[in-house]
Amino acid sequence: MPGAPGRGLTAPSPALPPLRDVIRTHSLQASKALGQNFLLDEQLLGRIARIPGDLDGAAVFEVGPGPGGLTRALLRAGADVTAVERDRRCLPALAELGAAFPDKLRVVEDDALRFDAAAAIGAPAHIVANLPYNVGTALLVRWLTADPWPSWWLSLTLMFQAEVAERIVAHAGDEAYGRLSVLAQWRSDARLAMRVHRSAFTPPPKVMSAVVHIVPAAQPTAVSMATMERLTAAAFGQRRKMLRQSLKGVAGADRAMEVAGIDPTRRAETLSVADFVALARVMDGEVATPSA
Repeated sequence: MPGAPGRGLTAPSPALPPLRDVIRTHSLQASKALGQNFLLDEQLLGRIARIPGDLDGAAVFEVGPGPGGLTRALLRAGADVTAVERDRRCLPALAELGAAFPDKLRVVEDDALRFDAAAAIGAPAHIVANLPYNVGTALLVRWLTADPWPSWWLSLTLMFQAEVAERIVAHAGDEAYGRLSVLAQWRSDARLAMRVHRSAFTPPPKVMSAVVHIVPAAQPTAVSMATMERLTAAAFGQRRKMLRQSLKGVAGADRAMEVAGIDPTRRAETLSVADFVALARVMDGEVATPSA
């Protein structure tokens, strides 16, 4: 594991070659199959690394570092970084970065969807990543639905396509509001930290991007993740239908709407996160203590 130098004892950052030179030296053309788009603006990368707050001596988990642009910003902030990278072409560039920051960077060649970061890091950590577009949502859902709660991560600072970021922070009544909004805001505080223009990337993606910052909060009591996932999947799976229709196949939903005082003619996008929690709480209670 990378060693922590202690708060306020960060060594001066070593001189590093421009990221474009790193990419050219190691022939690191972005792979469309891996969802890669490299961010090379070091001032912008520094701003992203500052979003979680003071990282001096803090454990950070990064997914898909690529040539190491965000990685170097995190290392300069004093973080102890564990990074998982499945593209072995990037490993030599990351090894050079590790040599420049002795004992501060650990790189694991693996697939982030399989890698057990909690076990590998062994301590609470911030997750900071320019997520590959093709796995970003799947990883977010995994981190949001982790049990027990609060999870092993201290915060999430993640780059997404702008439309995905807007879904994460949307509120009831917003066009972007959906299942991802509820899962993110049920037991976390989520905010859109910054927007990033497509021109900042190499190669430029077809869409705009945005960074979302998520901090875990207390989980409401007597509400299980399994119930919340089942409820939101059904409700938003047929979001244009009334709840009495979209939740027809969810055991206990009719009774929950009656007890929680939620009109079954409403549609999913009109229910707040608190409304979904109220429904789930009744459903969990009904399962635990069924009525006579």
